Amino acid sequence: MTNQLLQYHVIDESKSWDEAQEYCREEHSDLATVRSMADMERLSQDLRGREAWIGLYREAGGSRMWQWSQPEVQFNESQSDWDPISKEPNDVGKENCGAVRNTLKWADLSCNRTTPFICYDERNSSEVIYGKVQRNWTDAQNFCRNHHTDLISGPEQMKKLNVMETLQSLPNLVGNDYLFIGLFRDPWQWSDGSNSSFRFWNLTYDDEESVSSCVMLNEEGRWNSENCEETHHFVCHEDHVILINKSRTWEEALYYCRHHHHDLVTITNLEEQRWVQEKTKNATTPYVWTGLRYTCTLGFWFWVSDEVVRYKNWASPEQVNECDMSGAMETGGEHKWVKKHDEEKFNFFCSTT
Repeated sequence: MTNQLLQYHVIDESKSWDEAQEYCREEHSDLATVRSMADMERLSQDLRGREAWIGLYREAGGSRMWQWSQPEVQFNESQSDWDPISKEPNDVGKENCGAVRNTLKWADLSCNRTTPFICYDERNSSEVIYGKVQRNWTDAQNFCRNHHTDLISGPEQMKKLNVMETLQSLPNLVGNDYLFIGLFRDPWQWSDGSNSSFRFWNLTYDDEESVSSCVMLNEEGRWNSENCEETHHFVCHEDHVILINKSRTWEEALYYCRHHHHDLVTITNLEEQRWVQEKTKNATTPYVWTGLRYTCTLGFWFWVSDEVVRYKNWASPEQVNECDMSGAMETGGEHKWVKKHDEEKFNFFCSTT
């Protein structure tokens, strides 16, 4: 699976992180943002074991933000379920990773503590609880990504699956009544301002939050935090999607994109969906137009770029009995696709290629 809306460029010049950022912004879009293991695999193939800066950095004393390990799941404070009895999150020492008990109430723990953990497997939409295996949070995340999909992320996954029931059927969790989930917090930011929660630290990662530092892919293809003044090769990205903060009908949006850029955006796979939905945070309307269109004559949805609609992300099954409908993406929530009447006015996504 590739993301045609995002292109990486490996620059074989040695620069500090700030110099690399300036170069990328002048010559491309920005220093590389990484959103998934698919992006990491692309970068690893391009770098062939070389070290290089990417766009993640941290300022000393930066604020820590709670996030989910699965990048497509956004953290929502209003849906948090911290344990009120122990007054979580209590941040005793430095507790930057999340866990649950068999009540499913959340607690913050040290990421270096070893506990059982819960993976999520999207292939069969189930949770997999490792109640007799103890790992630190980074090791648990690595295990889940290698054997399943990731650490379980978000209250919706935990409630929709049988996590509570499964936990209560495992009374003899070895040595601990906490299990790690995909909740973590850190002060790291992406150069392009995106909120991707994807991280791929080396397995001995130990965060010194009092130090400003920048992230480099190491020779093993994992991430190290390094002094930003060091000089390394670096990776830029070229962003081929633009959010237009103008409210237009679908047809007006189509003409705008074709006149000023290339076309309304086409989304053909999950990686492209993730890249496009990231940009909705700057939208000023509840939905954003895409290049999806319904033909009443033939009775099916199509992309205006002539791509066949294979990948689908509808909020509900398509209703094919309405004319003058086009496809938009939800600005919030799970960023599902919805059908809207052509004459409604929303922001819209243009592609540049």
